[in-house]
Amino acid sequence: MPNLPDVVLWSIPAFALLAVLEMVSYRFHPDEDELGYAAKDTGTSLGMGLGSLLFDAGWKIPIVAVHSALYELTPLRVPVLWWTVPLMLLAQDFCYYWQHRGHHVIRILWASHVVHHSSRHYNLSTALRQPWTGATGWVFYVPMILAGVHPAALAFCSSVNLVYQFWIHTERIGRLPRPFEYVLNTPSHHRVHHASQGGYLDRNFGGILILFDRLFGSFTAETARPVYGLTKNLSTYNPLRVATHEYVSIGRDLAAAGSWGDRVRHLIKGPGWQPGATDRPEGTPA
Repeated sequence: MPNLPDVVLWSIPAFALLAVLEMVSYRFHPDEDELGYAAKDTGTSLGMGLGSLLFDAGWKIPIVAVHSALYELTPLRVPVLWWTVPLMLLAQDFCYYWQHRGHHVIRILWASHVVHHSSRHYNLSTALRQPWTGATGWVFYVPMILAGVHPAALAFCSSVNLVYQFWIHTERIGRLPRPFEYVLNTPSHHRVHHASQGGYLDRNFGGILILFDRLFGSFTAETARPVYGLTKNLSTYNPLRVATHEYVSIGRDLAAAGSWGDRVRHLIKGPGWQPGATDRPEGTPA
């Protein structure tokens, strides 16, 4: 098994320090156009983050078991070397793009990911607002496992991707120089992703790179000021309700559905689909 560091664990002190510095910056350099921090909202984000750590520890057991079984079945092997790690990071970012995009357009997957979009604030604490049902993305990385990437190496790459995305959850950083904005996912690009107005919905799915969005037609530049949150915002700060509200909504729709076909469509169609409605194109309001 590759001996790779726990990137997330080592990054926790930096997460805490940067969040505190951002809070202080709002106190001494307020901006009336920026929402900053709100105590209840930040508390919910921290609660969701702590809960995700506990639940993810459980979800990892079956995921690692499946990935390990598939790894044993494939004859291919990718060694962990100085030149293969960047290639694995690139492959993981590609798979992450499709995982992320899928979690926006398939409702049962959106039920997990919606948690991360549920805050009407946008700051570094928002990055910690993670779902408690994090077992919905493993299938998107099966191609990497079958190509011979060790599950531990995949976990390392996923951790690097997650840690990178922490710093882009801020309004304190404007646009970066054009070469960075063209290649990387930046705070400007990710603000668009977290916005709830029509032209910004379902855009900019990238993790580390924004190139896949440019390549597959899901990129939108930041122009108008983003309005953060959901098209139908929550009225609660209760972490349990934040974690489960979309699953509850799906349950109600399944119970009211008039046919098994509609029940299936409630699960696999996009958020907001109802019987008799056409599919919602990506980038339009739910």
